[in-house]
Amino acid sequence: MTVLLTLLGIVLFVLGLLVSIAWHELGHLSTAKLFGIRVPQYMVGFGPTIWSRRKGETEYGFKAVPAGGYIRMIGMFPPGRDGRIEARSTSPWRSMIEDAREASFEELQPGDENRLFYTRKPWKRVIVMFAGPFMNLILAVVIFFGSAMAVGFETQTTRVAGVTNCVIDQSQKRDTCRAGDPVSPAKAAGLLKGDRIVAFNGERVSDWNTLSDRIRAVTGPATVTVQRDGVERLLPVTLMENKVLKKDADGKVLQPAQYVSAGYLGFESSREVVPLTFGESASRMTEQLQAGFESVLALPGKVPDLWDATFGDGERKADSPVGVVGAARISGELMTIDAPPQTLLVYFLQLLVMFNVSLFLFNMLPLLPLDGGHIAGALWESVRRHAARIFKRPDPGPFDVAKLMPAAYVVAGVFVCFTLLVLAADIVNPVKLT
Repeated sequence: MTVLLTLLGIVLFVLGLLVSIAWHELGHLSTAKLFGIRVPQYMVGFGPTIWSRRKGETEYGFKAVPAGGYIRMIGMFPPGRDGRIEARSTSPWRSMIEDAREASFEELQPGDENRLFYTRKPWKRVIVMFAGPFMNLILAVVIFFGSAMAVGFETQTTRVAGVTNCVIDQSQKRDTCRAGDPVSPAKAAGLLKGDRIVAFNGERVSDWNTLSDRIRAVTGPATVTVQRDGVERLLPVTLMENKVLKKDADGKVLQPAQYVSAGYLGFESSREVVPLTFGESASRMTEQLQAGFESVLALPGKVPDLWDATFGDGERKADSPVGVVGAARISGELMTIDAPPQTLLVYFLQLLVMFNVSLFLFNMLPLLPLDGGHIAGALWESVRRHAARIFKRPDPGPFDVAKLMPAAYVVAGVFVCFTLLVLAADIVNPVKLT
């Protein structure tokens, strides 16, 4: 059964991956056609074509390796300075430029002269190249808000899951009471499993972090109002000082573990799936985008640890970069978790959200051959042409992005090496759920 659930998780992730890629390329395709650019091909995947069909002037299809996708637009690069599309050179760097220029004019047909990508105004080219990553961002936001508001996330609540029998210093890392350990304030006050704490010291509380902070701020006499069997009951309690795990400003336990002396009641809070409001969903989505942005910037610094985890005896950290294989493996593991179906659904959808956020941020890097590199080229062309008009100089013409192809090949080579390293790590020392 575990094997079947794992395979189900992997298949669902691959389907989600294909939808995300197709959605990304649809952004490029729709805006390119909107601006009259001819698009001969729309493909999901790389490698040999396994299915395709031509509709109008565009061939739509799927390829064997679901690791990306592309659309082919005519005239991605302008002709050379001499107006020629094809020219030969003995320089290997110059040959790269000329090959890229020639490839961008493949399948050029009569009448395409006014349907070339490079002939469109810079702002139109920016829209075409930005539309792909933006579609991933839209998909991530829709999935996140839909799952967060319709289903919710598993979170700690103010309902009592269990009452601690005695007061134990949490830094001792033990659960068994010993002789001399004082009775916990919660047990002495008569708190029971299933009670929902609705107020502390007369002030209403509705979430765990607020309740936890108020408990930690008090030692000595206090009151706890619980809802039990539909009736609210006021329980006098005397909180004791204890050494407990330190939390950050967001209520998360610090890692590695640190301890602080604070007020202590002595109960375990239950975890429930709680839907978020629109405002809470927006806040969480913003945090996820910020975390994704920081993760992309931190990628170069994670290469040494990734190398050590793959070819040495290093530990694969939880925040280590994960590729398609690793993400599919995580998706498979998710399906084997002993949790309610709605919780598993939210976990899986959040994996797709993170994947689409990563696609958006990664593709926006201002480096060729990524979408962000073409956007940067179009913006630079716009700056040059505006400057020429202001200073009454001749129009410099389209910015020849093809001249950056040698650098693009270097960037692509680095990306390929990084992808292979992540792939090896995902196979040899994968990130595991905890």
